[in-house]
Amino acid sequence: MGNPIILPKQLKKKLDNKEDIFLLDVRNQNEYEKARIQNSVLIPLPILESSINKIPKDKEIIVYCHHGNRSQEAAKILAEKGFNAKSLVGGIDVWSRFIDKNIPQY
Repeated sequence: MGNPIILPKQLKKKLDNKEDIFLLDVRNQNEYEKARIQNSVLIPLPILESSINKIPKDKEIIVYCHHGNRSQEAAKILAEKGFNAKSLVGGIDVWSRFIDKNIPQY
């Protein structure tokens, strides 16, 4: 089984449809302060496992980072713990270039 992923256009559709998803940002605090997707929750990857109780088991979890590497790792950790988690392809970098140009690139 490959890593479950979601494309930026698919996530935008979910957000536009107001689907009840949990948007998880696994970058560092300073990155989160520079640019973030609205309504996302910051839990940096290094503390993900110790903060797992902050993540709802009954929602689809969409994980993102800067380019998609950390979010793939996070989605894998979450999937192993029974969460329905997907990694956003291209991270906030692709999101800010093609979906929401108001989000600063860095």
